[in-house]
Amino acid sequence: MAKRDFYEILGVAKGASEDEIKKSYRKLAMKYHPDRNPDNKEAEEKFKEVKEAYEMLTNPEKREAYDRFGHAGVDPNSGMGGGFGGGAGGFGDAFGDIFGDIFGGGRGGRGGGGPQVYRGADLRYNLEITLEQAAHGFDTTIRVPSWDKCDTCHGSGAKPGTQPVTCTTCAGHGQVRMQQGFFSIQQTCPKCHGSGKIIPEPCAACGGAGRIKRNKTLEVKIPAGIDNGMRIRSSGNGEPGTNGGPPGDLYVEIHIKQHAVFQREGDDLHCEMPISFSKAALGGEIEVPTLTGKVSFTVPEGTQTGKTFRLKGKGIKNVRSGYTGDLFCHVAVETPVKLTDKQKDLLREFDRLTSEGGSKHSPQSKGWMDKVKDFFE
Repeated sequence: MAKRDFYEILGVAKGASEDEIKKSYRKLAMKYHPDRNPDNKEAEEKFKEVKEAYEMLTNPEKREAYDRFGHAGVDPNSGMGGGFGGGAGGFGDAFGDIFGDIFGGGRGGRGGGGPQVYRGADLRYNLEITLEQAAHGFDTTIRVPSWDKCDTCHGSGAKPGTQPVTCTTCAGHGQVRMQQGFFSIQQTCPKCHGSGKIIPEPCAACGGAGRIKRNKTLEVKIPAGIDNGMRIRSSGNGEPGTNGGPPGDLYVEIHIKQHAVFQREGDDLHCEMPISFSKAALGGEIEVPTLTGKVSFTVPEGTQTGKTFRLKGKGIKNVRSGYTGDLFCHVAVETPVKLTDKQKDLLREFDRLTSEGGSKHSPQSKGWMDKVKDFFE
């Protein structure tokens, strides 16, 4: 029975590119693969036919011979140049680049390439600062754990006088390829863990790691206006990469200590301002603290507890926009305690006089009592 034309089997034109041939082969191989068609002899034969056509047309020498002489050009028994060496690979090779990317990526095993290169892990450093430091900014130094090249083995991980050897499991590629059915999966070599090397005699100083842990001192600039929970990135000061990969980054996370006077809300500051009963009643000038020093302002006559005064521009400068927030002072009228007999007598006289004056001296009390009366009626 005459063999079918290889181009016809794959459903491509004679001048088709290798990518077009591979794309068609993938589609047909998935359709006729024995794992998808158990006990189907016809599908099995078609799969073999498709596979043979693919192997012939993806080998440049075989394809040239086939284009010139047809099947006779690739028949080892024809005497016309057939019987070339190993083909372009089978089902696993055609699909390896797809499934290898999905199941771990990289090259290794049969596919060539080299050991896998990995970026180092990022590190976090918690830095506690005061509200004043956050508002004004400052420069500081921190000590962080770091990995440095081992001085004994100079980073090789091998005992002085010895050298790492190529891993026999992955042939130095750092990855192995496993095939199950029509899936071809690449994964990190379980023996060398992706390095491509085995260390028969590890360095005693670093245990074969090629690096040792040390503390290093870094200078960090804390910008003015930084807020709680913000992070500053120190590029390249994280853990070193593997197999020559780039290092990770260090993130300095800011934690602001609780302040004795102020509470921060974004760029604004809030504080409670206790004033005396007489100051609230008569009004007058008072001093309040800010992050840049004391300021004075006048409390109006008859100020009540809960009254809020806004001091514009006395908050914190925004770390990004440069806009400065405000300071909000919340009045708390303080009730006097531990009074002398004379003070008590004076307050009783004061209370009598204000009561005789009626509701004009206590408008809030009058309004509240009216509401209570309406509620019960």
